Amino acid sequence: MDFTPRSRTEFYIGGQWTAPAGSDTSAVENPTTQQVIATVPAGTAEDVDRAVAAARAAFEPWAALAPAERAAHLGRLHEALSKRAEEIAITVSLELGTPMGISTRIQAGLPIAVLGTAVKLAGQPFPEETVGNSLVVREPVGVVGAITPWNYPLHQVVAKVALALAAGCTVVLKPADMTPLVAYVLFDAVDEAGLPPGVVNLVTGRGSVVGSAIAAHPGVDMVSFTGSTVTGAMISKLAADRIARVSLELGGKSANVILEDAELERAVKVGVGNAFLNSGQTCTAWTRMLVHRSRYDEALTIAAKAAGGYKLGDPFEEGTRLGPLASASQRETVRGYIETGLAEGARLIAGGLDAPVPDQGYFVAPTVLADVDPNSTVAQEEIFGPVLVIIPFDSDDEAVEIANNSKYGLAGGVWSGDPERALAVARRMRTGAVDVNGGAFNPLAPFGGYKQSGIGRELGEHGYLEFLQVKAIQR
Repeated sequence: MDFTPRSRTEFYIGGQWTAPAGSDTSAVENPTTQQVIATVPAGTAEDVDRAVAAARAAFEPWAALAPAERAAHLGRLHEALSKRAEEIAITVSLELGTPMGISTRIQAGLPIAVLGTAVKLAGQPFPEETVGNSLVVREPVGVVGAITPWNYPLHQVVAKVALALAAGCTVVLKPADMTPLVAYVLFDAVDEAGLPPGVVNLVTGRGSVVGSAIAAHPGVDMVSFTGSTVTGAMISKLAADRIARVSLELGGKSANVILEDAELERAVKVGVGNAFLNSGQTCTAWTRMLVHRSRYDEALTIAAKAAGGYKLGDPFEEGTRLGPLASASQRETVRGYIETGLAEGARLIAGGLDAPVPDQGYFVAPTVLADVDPNSTVAQEEIFGPVLVIIPFDSDDEAVEIANNSKYGLAGGVWSGDPERALAVARRMRTGAVDVNGGAFNPLAPFGGYKQSGIGRELGEHGYLEFLQVKAIQR
């Protein structure tokens, strides 16, 4: 596909492309070439006001539609988005640097699949139940402000927008300002599908301006945010002033526990791949590998060899397994963590700051640090880059203790030759999801975290229910 990204000059508000209130723009950079490839409008509070007004006006008619009618609208959107799959993958590879194979399978494939799930959910009547003399019903929460991150820029949008629409809500979206172009691909599909005016609206811009305006807006009934824990706390405070509902999907520092009876080579290789997915810019990444001491040295050898097999380079070149980091600032942050880890006593067994990387682009070599103290900086803080830390343990109890020694609780893994033993460890891990012996990601299962990893759940029926209120009618 011959595709060149183009600058955008308008927002999508009230069912039409419309000029922004101001003239400020944001540049979109290709992190592989370090060149600006497009610009988009940088919105203002006035733009947010217009988008919220459009969503508010559209809410009652949209919520009143029969489930089959909402499903039909979302079905047309699914069709329009599906035929743009290649454009989505190329766009994300350009503005984020994800290798094309991953962009095709995950960055494009996953949101299209999630939208398909939303079509099915939209077609179902809202669940009701009888409790004594009460009829318990569910109703759409109202206008949703969706604020999304740059690392999975369309998947995180669709996880919010599609399920909110399926539940009968209307939406104002602010995508990440580093990767806004793929959101425009979605809204090209929205426009083609002919969704009712105001049902879903797009305002691009900076989080400090547009995101803050959405979170604090009196016309927004619920804020759904994915991003850093620090920003999530700020969003919560802005929404709390008006007691607005908030759903947060935040950071992670997930543990991959490898027990002594595990199939070691597979467990380590899959663990390395999980940690380095999307150049480590994945909130669920298993960035702490916990290995039983009796298998520890063997695991280090496997991990170092596996890391060495990750070819860095242009995301459009065949064989590239690791693209650049998203920005210059992200690269410097990751490099700083590697320096800190070594200063605090970790042992470098792969990668590092002196490892060769392409001359151009925001690259960091895939790095593995061994002998890491569970309380050290690199074992506690989310690095968001291709850095894996490995920690030994002596018993299942100690493994669980180390795994739970985190302010986060988003994901994790357990490996054992005894499935029941692995399940017992998984049940004790204080985290929102655990994969046992490489269990595959399930987009129908609830997704979200414990502790500072967030509040609420996304995806599937659980994600759909987040956008519904509960009412008791006594008879």
